[in-house]
Amino acid sequence: MVAKIIISKNIVKALNYNEQKVGKGQAECIYAGNFIKEIENMNFHEKRERFTDLIGRNSSKTNTLHISLNFDPSEKISNQKMTDIATAYMEKIGFDEQPYLVYRHHDAGHPHLHIVTTNIRTDGSRINTHNIGKNISEPARKEIEKEFRLVKASSKNIREFNRIPAIDAEKVIYGQSETKRAITTVLDTVLRQYKFTSLPELNAVLKSFNVYADRSQENSRTYKHGGLVYRVLDEDGNKVGVPIKSSSIHSKPTLTNLQTRFKENEEKRKPHKQSVKERIDQSIHRSLSFPDFIIRLSKRGIDFVPRINEQGMLYGITFVDHKTKSVFNGSDLGKEYSAAVFREKLRELRLKELLDQQARDNASNYPRRIKESDTSNEKNQQHSSSKLHELLNLVFKTESDYSSVPQDLTQKRKKKKRRNLGL
Repeated sequence: MVAKIIISKNIVKALNYNEQKVGKGQAECIYAGNFIKEIENMNFHEKRERFTDLIGRNSSKTNTLHISLNFDPSEKISNQKMTDIATAYMEKIGFDEQPYLVYRHHDAGHPHLHIVTTNIRTDGSRINTHNIGKNISEPARKEIEKEFRLVKASSKNIREFNRIPAIDAEKVIYGQSETKRAITTVLDTVLRQYKFTSLPELNAVLKSFNVYADRSQENSRTYKHGGLVYRVLDEDGNKVGVPIKSSSIHSKPTLTNLQTRFKENEEKRKPHKQSVKERIDQSIHRSLSFPDFIIRLSKRGIDFVPRINEQGMLYGITFVDHKTKSVFNGSDLGKEYSAAVFREKLRELRLKELLDQQARDNASNYPRRIKESDTSNEKNQQHSSSKLHELLNLVFKTESDYSSVPQDLTQKRKKKKRRNLGL
């Protein structure tokens, strides 16, 4: 068994996380310790008020414990046994008289439970949680392994489970959850874990959760006053729903506060810079095609995020490394990773892909097959998503923009194209 404790100041966040899992059928509340009512007779507000009543009796900033007990995948554990384990654990760490809720989760490959509780007693005093993991929880979990004949946790198991955040952000799907709550959960995870140094880098991470930090248009009141709102994105990247003001979110992820993080993260991400560069180089050197490069890079834990301007042209690349939780603009990694230079590497890869295709085709079939090569490569890579095809088009879309055609002629051609499209 592996125990992990997260100490925070937000009991509502911990409750929301578990209750949302219950609502989705991914978890169940199996026990309520030191509550007057039985589980089936309590609603969310009654659970919350039991905790907030105690928390209001002490001004301590840290008042919430969100605990996860994780078991070996081979173990078959009933709800009753999980309840007995949770009860024994809470007694051994000195929280047996505190109110606590036990949730069994079904969203991972191993059996595990979550416990939500507070360290504020009825008389308003605070249970000391300093070094509770090392000094109290660790001996308790070892005793429980023996008492309940559980598979003992190896040092490898402990390291693996320690990399799992207690509260995982999930992709926001508009209409399936309350907007502000969903955005807050994503921000709490991303801001705590990822090292970004600019708003575009932050958005490169947030977009994978369908969230976007928006300063609005330059002539807008929000932009002029240094404001920031957060929006939900649909699967096509379009903004939907009502924007949420950054100042209304409990962690206050305002532009001013983010700028402080940008400076701090400059140093925090430096140790990971070389590792990111090496994995990018390995991916592109071994790739047979552009889709193959994206897939190989993803397997190494890195997302390739193009930055596109309003004209639909590629002007930058951001690399999001999910292993080290570091985010880099391409040019920050070095000149050879900037958008202009890196695009040339990808064009060489594209040319190699087309030449390989030509070698396999008959001369008469070649023109037709070239048009189909993108689709066939995606099928060969078993990557059916149209997103990858769109990404490929965006990367190579601006080839003509680097020709010697005068700018005024280019503009005329664009106007003509708009007339033909009825714009």
